[in-house]
Amino acid sequence: MPIDTPLPAAFEAEMLPLLGVADTEALLHALNHTEPATSVRLNLYKMPPHLPAATDGGVPWCETGRYLAERPHFTHDPLLHAGCYYVQEAASMCVEQAWRTLAAEGAPQHVLDLCAAPGGKSTLWRSLMPEGTLLVANEPVRQRAQILAENLTKWGHPDVVCTCDYADAFAQLGPFFDVIAADVPCSGEGMFRKEAVARQEWSPQAVDACVARQWQIVSQVWPALKPGGYLVYSTCTFNRSEDEDMVWRICHELGADCVPLPTVPEAWGVRGDVTGRSLPVMRFFPHSTRGEGLFMALLRKHGDDAPMRSRKGKRRPAARHMAAKGAAQVAGWLEKADDFKIIRPDDTHLVAVRESLAEAVQQVCLAAHALTAGVLLAEEKGHKLIPQHALALSTARSRTAFPTAALNLEQALSFLRREGLTLPPDVPRGYVLATFEGHALGWLNNLGARANNLYPAEWRIRF
Repeated sequence: MPIDTPLPAAFEAEMLPLLGVADTEALLHALNHTEPATSVRLNLYKMPPHLPAATDGGVPWCETGRYLAERPHFTHDPLLHAGCYYVQEAASMCVEQAWRTLAAEGAPQHVLDLCAAPGGKSTLWRSLMPEGTLLVANEPVRQRAQILAENLTKWGHPDVVCTCDYADAFAQLGPFFDVIAADVPCSGEGMFRKEAVARQEWSPQAVDACVARQWQIVSQVWPALKPGGYLVYSTCTFNRSEDEDMVWRICHELGADCVPLPTVPEAWGVRGDVTGRSLPVMRFFPHSTRGEGLFMALLRKHGDDAPMRSRKGKRRPAARHMAAKGAAQVAGWLEKADDFKIIRPDDTHLVAVRESLAEAVQQVCLAAHALTAGVLLAEEKGHKLIPQHALALSTARSRTAFPTAALNLEQALSFLRREGLTLPPDVPRGYVLATFEGHALGWLNNLGARANNLYPAEWRIRF
């Protein structure tokens, strides 16, 4: 249902010189009188047998994106909680087009998604990146970072570090990242069709504040981008101050070139630069594309700069990588244990990090506050090693290490509510993997007469 809150008059006045009368009227009509599309993106590591509603075509700029004919009750689909797909606004899937350009020169080894919550773009980056490369997904706001960590855990790829820190923390690393994706906080004009609060909070002053914040974020993280590396700059807003003008400033004050993105079919409805500079950018408007508002540009940092030394700063104490007691037991829980280094970051937990990335992961964890890194395998309590939820959902988990209990829909929803279950007598006692349609949901501790539900309390569904 269209939003009743009127669009700000100043916003309408701002669009006229950028788009002209006809396009502005079409944009305002789309924002006020049309419904947003519902779209999801498939997890190729966990292909679902079906989606919760009929599909209505593919998202043209993203190979794994799908439109749905209607918006279902996603919370009641266990396959969502298993990480088989992600509910993501279609326009934001366009980072796949940036990937196609930068990957043509070789696979980036280290990628930072700087403003990553809730995780749509991060899970897409991880799906696009080849095996053996590292994604660092960061969100400075703690509550939002916890949501990011949850969604990345559900996605299941082991080669991810989820951090909660500000942009300047990564400057300590020096030129470390091949790609930095910065979907910077913005004035949110692209959300006007979906969120009344976006209309209520918008003002020219808010735009100015966003511009200052965006510049601070990009300039602070700039030393962490390698010379010749790429910045994927994006916003979900329409105005030129936060979009083309910011890209122009980054290029001229920090030293970068705006790189052409793939030429896309005219039928997609994607627009370009609205400032007359002919910058090779992508603009998504809800009156011309099937999605919300989004702006994206790909910038390449000047490659003839001298490599920057790591800035001096307060580094976090090194994790105690003690001799991994219990490593031999948990190694059998991994499909390819020889590819991983098993460490104890503290007295009670065991974590698996890909051996080839272990040094890079440690560097990141020394510079920024890490919520997750690699795969959390087990927690030691007394003399027991208890398998952790991240292992259940990980694509690195051995498919034969644990018995499984196949749940029907009613049982799966009870499990996701963290309710107790009674398992059939033929299910072995001990830790059992609860599954739905072949996909892992989490752990049960089968005691025989009953089974304790080990689903994370903070993730349980409440209705």
